[in-house]
Amino acid sequence: MEGGSSWSMDGYLNEHFHIPAKNPPSEARLRWRRAVGRVVLNSRRRFREFSALGAVDDAQRRKILGKVQVVINVHRAALQFINGVKQYHLTHELIEEGFRISPDELAEITGMHEDSTILKKHGGPIGISRKIKASLVDGVKETEIMTRQKLYGTNKHAEKPPRSFWMFVWDALHDLTLIILVVCALVSLLVGLATEGWPKGIYDGLGIILSILLVVLVTASSDYKQSRKFMELDREKQKIYVVVTRDKKTKKVLIHDLVVGDILHLSIGDVIPADGLFLSGYSLLIDESSLSGESEPIQVYEEKPFLHAGSKVVDGTAKMLVTAVGSRTEWGKILGTVNEDGVHETPLQVKLNGVATIIGQIGLVFAILTFLVLLARFLVDKAMHVGLMNWSANDALIIVDYFAISVTIIVVAVPEGLPLAVTLSLAFAMKKLMNDKALVRHLAACETMGSASCICTDKTGTLTTNHMIVDKIWISDVSKSVNADANITKLKYVISERVMVILAQGIFVNTGSEVVKGDDGKRTILGTPTEAALLEFGLTLEGDGYAEHNKLSRVRVEPFNSVKKKMSVIIRLPDGGLRSYCKGASEIILGHCDTYLSSEGNIIPLSEKQKENVLDIINSFASEALRTLCIAFKDLNEISDEEPIPDNGYTLIALFGIKDPVRPGVRDAVMTCMAAGITVRMVTGDNINTAKAIAKECGILTEDGIAIEGRELHDKSSDELRELLPRIQVMARSLPMDKYKLVTSLKSMYQEVVAVTGDGTNDAPALCESDIGLAMGIAGTEVAKESADVIIMDDNFKTIVNVARWGRAVYLNIQKFVQFQLTVNIVALIVNFVSACVTGTAPLTAVQLLWVNMIMDTLGALALATEPPNDEMMKRPPVRRGDSFITKVMWRNILGQALYQLIVLGTLMFTGKRLLNIEGPAADKTINTLIFNSFVFCQVFNEINSREMDKVNVFRGIFRNWIFVSILTATVIFQVVIVELLCTFANTVPLSWDLWLLSVILGSLSMIISVIIKWIPVESGKTNTKPHGYELIPEGPETL
Repeated sequence: MEGGSSWSMDGYLNEHFHIPAKNPPSEARLRWRRAVGRVVLNSRRRFREFSALGAVDDAQRRKILGKVQVVINVHRAALQFINGVKQYHLTHELIEEGFRISPDELAEITGMHEDSTILKKHGGPIGISRKIKASLVDGVKETEIMTRQKLYGTNKHAEKPPRSFWMFVWDALHDLTLIILVVCALVSLLVGLATEGWPKGIYDGLGIILSILLVVLVTASSDYKQSRKFMELDREKQKIYVVVTRDKKTKKVLIHDLVVGDILHLSIGDVIPADGLFLSGYSLLIDESSLSGESEPIQVYEEKPFLHAGSKVVDGTAKMLVTAVGSRTEWGKILGTVNEDGVHETPLQVKLNGVATIIGQIGLVFAILTFLVLLARFLVDKAMHVGLMNWSANDALIIVDYFAISVTIIVVAVPEGLPLAVTLSLAFAMKKLMNDKALVRHLAACETMGSASCICTDKTGTLTTNHMIVDKIWISDVSKSVNADANITKLKYVISERVMVILAQGIFVNTGSEVVKGDDGKRTILGTPTEAALLEFGLTLEGDGYAEHNKLSRVRVEPFNSVKKKMSVIIRLPDGGLRSYCKGASEIILGHCDTYLSSEGNIIPLSEKQKENVLDIINSFASEALRTLCIAFKDLNEISDEEPIPDNGYTLIALFGIKDPVRPGVRDAVMTCMAAGITVRMVTGDNINTAKAIAKECGILTEDGIAIEGRELHDKSSDELRELLPRIQVMARSLPMDKYKLVTSLKSMYQEVVAVTGDGTNDAPALCESDIGLAMGIAGTEVAKESADVIIMDDNFKTIVNVARWGRAVYLNIQKFVQFQLTVNIVALIVNFVSACVTGTAPLTAVQLLWVNMIMDTLGALALATEPPNDEMMKRPPVRRGDSFITKVMWRNILGQALYQLIVLGTLMFTGKRLLNIEGPAADKTINTLIFNSFVFCQVFNEINSREMDKVNVFRGIFRNWIFVSILTATVIFQVVIVELLCTFANTVPLSWDLWLLSVILGSLSMIISVIIKWIPVESGKTNTKPHGYELIPEGPETL
């Protein structure tokens, strides 16, 4: 090392085996794979799940897709020029069903070349709809769905067939050391048959082969089950719902059930699932960068109606006619062009590859030394007794046996299971989280969430139930509670009919939601909870007027988005005049108003004093934890297409107070986070008083904390921000870029590991920048979900805390497994090496070492890496950036247990026969069997010790983990079988009951040793004992 600094494992791992959790650069991924070098026994298995190093990032991918699309279009144009206009023929089935256009021709019309002349020849969208028997108003008939799927295709892309169990067996057989051992076994078989005859000569070789088969089958079974879990997760990711009109009804269907002829509804944040034609809509802005590589969004309207699968809705709303699905879409045609198999490796997987590399190199040296020492002792002994020129087949068998032992030491020493244990633990955690309503999209997020020190959460739907109702209303200087029908009747008495008509009209026409009737005839509202609450109130107020008001022509619509915080619409009134309605954040709408509507329906100027009164009412509603929202109108003269919808001169109609109760259990979940050293910050677009009231109810806003508005964050200097950040607990009226700045500041200034929730399209930058992006499954847009690492399916804050619990469980489980495996590594290496040097033999044979390897590798990973989380995990601070993975506590436990086991095995090896009075021709085999048996039972009990690294009570919750108990039981049973029944193959002899008892006692004493070790204090070596106010994990043992 430069500067004379000493080598350390942490330094080596950070230099060669460190990658970021999100979007790791190719250089970092290449660096660690080079560092692994040749110390990989089975690269086919080790790197199977990882994407190739040549895999492209999103930016490169867009460029490549753009170039591919250009090539496809040029090729198409050239073929058209050479062959003329292609003739499409209708099949007999299409004609019989009454369709008048082929699926290929239909797909060609909406292709990326967007030739509007061909579309016009077919009569535009109306003509196309007739040829595919689809009503532009009523949609397709449910009875035709199967027929359309058969003739025009399903909305599914070709998938790779799943890997069979035997493919995993084939992968496991690629282990270099196992291949060498098979060769050794075959040589042993041949030499054994030649020297000792049948059947005695086959036992050693056959024992190794049977052990290898057992290792391969157990390994393949574990890998196969993991792959099944990942496949289930992939299927869950594809469960995306879209809104369509079918059989005169608006309903939600899975994207895979979408058919040609469907009328698809699009809104901000949607990812378009099929190719189609624009029918109607407002301000539709589409991002086609995933298809064309062009980052600039494009406007889509009647004259330019082409919409393509894979594009994203940046702004606006629309209805489209689906014309191509599945592999016939432009996205489907080029999907296989850039093939990215596998996933990016996680930081923990890479770090454990580093640990495996270091230990593997040490093991390789020990294995070579062991072979050389055994061979040298054999040659010296041979030279002294019979001479080096006198060789026999038995001598060759001894050398082959030495070589097999050395190779087996490499099998044990190179911990292939370390990186794979991470995958196993993550797969187990992801499966459990999926059952608990959290869908993990990226493996790394699961382990990173365990280190989260800050959660920036939305309010609506996450901390609250998202079941909104209008609780209070202020209208025409009258403030009323309207949470019951009787109160609404009283409101009608004091407010004139004209005011009620304008209010109802504003609610019904200025909405992005829709009132529909389900199959059961019941009325339901499709849309956001806020919109649904207003529509429900409007229907209660004037239910009969919905259909009438909805017939009014909408001249222009500006849909709601999180930047403008309002929605506006211009309608044409029955008398021919124009009227603009706008609704949104109360302070913003109030700022647009200079008049208000009196109870008689007269328009009265809004003085500054009256504005202050309205602001007071807004604050009083907000202080009751009500979400405030204003609605206003303005009558207009004619407006040109270029003019935007006005944002001043409005007349204030009403102020709503919308109730959204806090979810049950949220306060407890927040308290759990605080106990775990995780700071919870609320980031919301709501009024600051509403936000503060909800935050206090949830336990987020404390006496020491502060609440600010998003704009205040931008006005602060870096020094002011550094001082302010730790105290910020609530950020209200925040824009998406405010959230983005908060995340980047927390990461850069305080090295926080930040988890962020988001539901809107504009939340994508913050979700991408955060360490863990959490998208809402119910309220979240598809764009937000695509940018997220985890999708919270029930939008519940408790689920987010559960993800953190499982993240911590993954990290701690892997630490437990590493502690257990390194102990076995150290003992197995030293015992065989010292024995080879001193006695000239190895007490643990190849078959026995293979069994030990399976205990510590596949079975050990299954037992320790699948421990469920417990409450104690959430009573310690998060692991900080740069913390050592193998802690001093772990080294204390590893070295303490290894020392005890070496003393026990060394005593048995060198003085066992004398101490236990073992005599006779089978004395050597008996003591070696006792050593093997004691060694295995030491590992069995040490596996129990490894359940807790710094607590004395290792039995807590042991019977809740049936996998652990089952593996431990199976290990003991199979150990009895090996020793008592498979003596010939395993090179053991049956043991008497007292030697069995001795083996178990020696193994169980490791538990007492563990208690003693845990009382040895370990200095943390950290200068900052309270980082960001968090207490460090206690290094000493805790009471039972």
